[in-house]
Amino acid sequence: MSGAESNEKTTFLVTEENPDGWKMEDILMVIQNDMFRRTHKIVGDNRAEARTVLNNNIEILGLLSQCIERATESTQILERSFGPHTEGQPRIGVV
Repeated sequence: MSGAESNEKTTFLVTEENPDGWKMEDILMVIQNDMFRRTHKIVGDNRAEARTVLNNNIEILGLLSQCIERATESTQILERSFGPHTEGQPRIGVV
């Protein structure tokens, strides 16, 4: 079975099998918001380890921003090209 033919149910994202799932950009924004709140708590800690974690988190937050932009762009393309999502019907992909 190729990757395009996978029948695995997603855990978080909207699919035919999981119509109440999240749009990718929405779940990424929740993760980004959680990370921002957690990162804000270590800003005043000047220990080397805390600074490294802070710098890593800042980089991850930037990468999440890029991912959110790409996911939003994909959603807009799908809606513009194929209309709104209909429950139980994928807009693209192998059926």
